[in-house]
Amino acid sequence: MSRVIYAILLGLVGAGIVHIAILLMLPALSERDSWSRLAEAGELYSVVNLHGADGKPPLVTAYDPMFDARACRFDLSEGIVHVFTEGKVPFWSASVYDRKGQNLYSFNDRTASGGDLDFAVVTPVQMIEIRKELPPEFQSSIFVETQADQGMVVVRAFVPDETWRPIIARYLDSLAC
Repeated sequence: MSRVIYAILLGLVGAGIVHIAILLMLPALSERDSWSRLAEAGELYSVVNLHGADGKPPLVTAYDPMFDARACRFDLSEGIVHVFTEGKVPFWSASVYDRKGQNLYSFNDRTASGGDLDFAVVTPVQMIEIRKELPPEFQSSIFVETQADQGMVVVRAFVPDETWRPIIARYLDSLAC
């Protein structure tokens, strides 16, 4: 009987230590989420190179070397976010995330009209308003409707080999958010 009580007490002490360690780690980990990293790298609506450029360290340490990526943060309370770029590349994909980093919507060049990167992120209320009279700049845009007021857009492009790297970089550098 004493061994059972000893095992239960040992288990409770171990569980307590694990819980305290997690609580002490939370502030450090929560300060390094994707939203705060992008906030340090640039303002709202500014496009940030996730792999680092101009001697800056990469924001994403574990990334696929066959892809180049850019991201920007947005706040829909300030209006619609229109994301687009000019040109063609072998493959691109785009994802919209909420502030917590949960994926809200993803698509790629195979699902976009003509393979062009052109989409708008809107709230349901903004979608109702824009449907009344669609501005010409949104004629070929994909509309991503979300309840989240703040979020991030990540655009990735495939780099088939090193000769493509400057072309992909120019394509992603022309990204407007």
